[in-house]
Amino acid sequence: MQLELLNDQGQAASKFEAPETVFGRAYNEDLVHQVVVAYQANARQGTRAQKDREQVKHSTKKPFKQKGTGRARAGMTSSPLWRGGGRTFPNMPDENFSQKINKKMYRAGMASIFSQLAREGRLAVVDSLTVDSPKTKQLAEKFKAMNLQSVMVIADEVDENLYLASRNLVNVLIVEPRYADPVSLVHYKKVLVTKGAIDKLKEMFA
Repeated sequence: MQLELLNDQGQAASKFEAPETVFGRAYNEDLVHQVVVAYQANARQGTRAQKDREQVKHSTKKPFKQKGTGRARAGMTSSPLWRGGGRTFPNMPDENFSQKINKKMYRAGMASIFSQLAREGRLAVVDSLTVDSPKTKQLAEKFKAMNLQSVMVIADEVDENLYLASRNLVNVLIVEPRYADPVSLVHYKKVLVTKGAIDKLKEMFA
């Protein structure tokens, strides 16, 4: 699979031969959807809580007499049928949203995403990405020269200067290959991969 090799101006200088096992796979939409949903579900925290009929504030007095009113009999106002009553199956803080994805499925799903990005022209290769000092302005000017507004960079190594320079840029994410996730790959309009990161991605997802 041949990918575009970009220069400092964001222009395709030449072609780079990438492994077919990662960047030349057929697109499996169902698998990609499952991987993305599972990743988002595993990031959820059980922080919401609702009250059942025992926990809700109420009176134990019978709201009206049993017979003669023409209404359905009622014992307490805490019933889930009443407004202000407790929930039948309340959400609890210890709720578990995690979904299991096999390693083989995850690797295949990530390779499918990389392959589709390459086919759509949203993925390119750069020699390297470095900055001399931890200055956000310097990195922003570099991306502006390459005509990139929304970009995810997968670098073989993220040093302190590069991390500090990128963390305040809104539509920029720079990570090492092991931290590449399916949601970010789908979200950003352009994905840049350094030459050194290609071999690591092949080792992880091939």
